Amino acid sequence: MIVRRSVLTAFLILGLTMPAASAVAATRMPPGNRHAEQPPVPGASVRRTKAGKTTFDLKYDKVYELLSTDHRLMGKIKSTASAYGIDPIHMIGAIVGEHTYNVDAYDRLQSYYVKAASYAGKAFNFSYDGEKIDDFVARPQFARCAGITESYQLWTCRDEVWRATFQGKSVDGKSFPNNRFSAVFFQPFYAGQTFGLGQINPLTALMMSDLVNRTSGYPKLDADDAGAVYKAIMDPDRSLAYMAAIIRTSIDDYRRYANVDISGNPGITATLFNVGDPKQRAQALAAKGGLPEENYYGWLINDKLPELQRLL
Repeated sequence: MIVRRSVLTAFLILGLTMPAASAVAATRMPPGNRHAEQPPVPGASVRRTKAGKTTFDLKYDKVYELLSTDHRLMGKIKSTASAYGIDPIHMIGAIVGEHTYNVDAYDRLQSYYVKAASYAGKAFNFSYDGEKIDDFVARPQFARCAGITESYQLWTCRDEVWRATFQGKSVDGKSFPNNRFSAVFFQPFYAGQTFGLGQINPLTALMMSDLVNRTSGYPKLDADDAGAVYKAIMDPDRSLAYMAAIIRTSIDDYRRYANVDISGNPGITATLFNVGDPKQRAQALAAKGGLPEENYYGWLINDKLPELQRLL
C-alpha cells in the first residue's frame, strides 16, 4: 500500500532537492495571460484533431465532463497535489491541456486502467539502431554524468550531453538523428508517443523517479526495464504522481535558476508541462530577463481558469 504523506512532510522531503532560499525574494509571476490572444496551435495538433473528426472545443468539453463527473479521479488529483505541495489546479491544467490538444479523453477513468493493462507483458526496450540505452550512456562522452545519483540531475545531464554531442551529429562512425533524446531512444512504438492520463514521456518519468519514490513510495524506475517505465506512466494512480512531480520540479527550477515564482500561474506550469525542459528554459529566462510567457496550451488554461477552478 502506498502511503500518502502530509504536505509538511512532503516539503521536508522535497527540501532535499529544492533550492535554498534566495537572498533576493523571487519575482512572483502574476496571474493570467500575457498574450491578449491565444498563440497559434501547432499544425500537428490541428491535423491530429481533424483526423479524429472532432474539434478542440469538443475535446475540451469531453475532458471537462470526465473531471466533473469522476469524483474518484478528482479525489486522487487533490490528494496527490497535496503530497507534492502544489495547488491541484496545476494538475487539472495539465490534464485538460493534454486531452484538448494532444489526445482525446476516455469517457471513464477505468478506460485508462484497461489501456494500461493492454501494454502489460509487451517485450520492448529503450534503444536506437540496435544500441540499448544502458550501453549508450556508458559511452565516454557521458563521463561527466557518472557521479550523479539523483535521477532528475542524472537524466538531465545525459539529455544535455545528447544535445551537445550526439543530436544531428556523427559520433564514432554512427549518425544520430537531429531529434530530441526522448524521441530517439525512449519511444519504441513510434516517435512522439506519450502515454496515459498525464501523457508523460518515458524519459521524463525516469527523471522524476527519485522524487516520486520519496514522496509517493512507488518503486524507482530503471531504463533497462522499459515495461516498468510504461506501467508507471500508463497506470492512472502512478501517472498522477509523476504529473505532480513534473509540475513541482518546474516550479522549483524556475525559482532556483530564474528567481521567478510561477506557482500562482497554472497557465505557465501547463506550458512547461507541454514543452518540457524547465531547467534549460529557466536558465534561458534568467539570461534574458523578464517573465515567462504562456504558449497556446497554457493560454487556454488561464483563459478557462474560472471554469476549471469550479471542478475543485
